[in-house]
Amino acid sequence: MEGLLILWSETGLANFELGQLVMIAVGCALLFLAIGRGFEPLLLLPIGFGAILANIPNAGFTDPGGILYYVYYVGIESGVFPLLIFMGVGAMTDFGALIANPRTLLLGAAAQFGIFATLFGAILLNLVPGMEFTLRDAASIAIIGGADGPTAIFLASRLSPDLLGAIAVAAYSYMALVPIIQPPIMKLLTNEAERKLEMQQLRHVTKVEKIIFPLAVLMMAILFLPSATPLVGMFCLGNLMRECGVVDRLSNTAQNELINIVTIFLGLAVGSKLQADTFLQFETLGILVLGAVAFSIGTAAGVMMAKVLNRFSKDTINPLIGAAGVSAVPMAARVVNKVGLDANPHNFLLMHAMGPNVAGVLGSAVAAGVLLALVG
Repeated sequence: MEGLLILWSETGLANFELGQLVMIAVGCALLFLAIGRGFEPLLLLPIGFGAILANIPNAGFTDPGGILYYVYYVGIESGVFPLLIFMGVGAMTDFGALIANPRTLLLGAAAQFGIFATLFGAILLNLVPGMEFTLRDAASIAIIGGADGPTAIFLASRLSPDLLGAIAVAAYSYMALVPIIQPPIMKLLTNEAERKLEMQQLRHVTKVEKIIFPLAVLMMAILFLPSATPLVGMFCLGNLMRECGVVDRLSNTAQNELINIVTIFLGLAVGSKLQADTFLQFETLGILVLGAVAFSIGTAAGVMMAKVLNRFSKDTINPLIGAAGVSAVPMAARVVNKVGLDANPHNFLLMHAMGPNVAGVLGSAVAAGVLLALVG
């Protein structure tokens, strides 16, 4: 009888707490979004599964010595996983559209306004009873507005590790919801005539220009914002491997095997932070709300900047492409192209939108560097 009692005390049924059951349900919901709805499946699937593992009683996945503990410590706390992801993204990125139309860099920069507006919003949330965010917490939450998951994870791991799970889930959830969140904002801020505007074909960009560009970006980061060079540097390394043409094996590995392996462990590491005692807090609701606000403000700011540029430019700019400045490569550019085609069947904006889209990746990395320099 005593043996049966000991066996019973070691079962999950005897040890589950309500919070753990809730978080396992959250993990299952993330799996449903990934598998059933196709929302950011490459990240939401391992994050959801990691959340389930992290909330199993007596399993020890997140205890010192457990696999998720080591995955988080080695990959997230050290900052290695987000940096490797950035290298892979750089290897998959074509800067041709941005180089051909440098003005779109301003659209990517304008879209980062959502980050800094939300920084103050997070500080103001301290006025709400039950909310308590430090300046470091506010900076970590604000970066959600960049719609760049690796950047959000990198900054949160540096400034607010306890909020990492909620911030990562919010960042990737809103990235997945780009086709739902952005079109209403884009249509609200533009009229039908603006959405129908057709843009001139982009000029051809030479190989030399594409090789020089990542080196120039890295040099600018080194000179003016060294705190951003971990992200910007790895991004530029990946892009240089892509464009130089002499290390195709390295470029292909960064684009495929390496980024896929890192994505698996990155998702599991983030999921390990979705434990009931840290995630089921009132502050989590504030993070989710502020993340949506940041993303919406970034979209609106990009569109409005495009409208401003259109007034002072002799070459037509369709304001819709400003919405792609929030990063979320390449989904935001595809959404811009779809909205443009809905207004004008001959209006192909995908390549034009890729300019602010990749500029947004650089912009979010720079914004993270600024926040690290200010509050890190």
